Amino acid sequence: MGQDIVIRDVLTVGDVIVIDTDRSFTGQDGEVNTPESGSDGIPAMLADRLFSLGLGVDHVFVQQNLVTVRRPGGWDEDTAERVAEVTATFLRFYDEEE
Repeated sequence: MGQDIVIRDVLTVGDVIVIDTDRSFTGQDGEVNTPESGSDGIPAMLADRLFSLGLGVDHVFVQQNLVTVRRPGGWDEDTAERVAEVTATFLRFYDEEE
């Protein structure tokens, strides 16, 4: 159950990657998450998944359909692809009994 999120574009600028998706995660205000923030809600759940990758991500900002992720030290193709994949499959859910 669930549907993949379409990644429209991925832009990398220094330590930041911006992922443009076909889904809105927040309203116009957006939400900042760090590993210490302990927030609740959909953007925080996505941020927690990105933090748990163990890639050194230290800041996630989600505003509507944009996911902005900071990783000190920059991005290579593999790490950028892993973050995009987690974002694309974020809404996927499968019942363990199936």
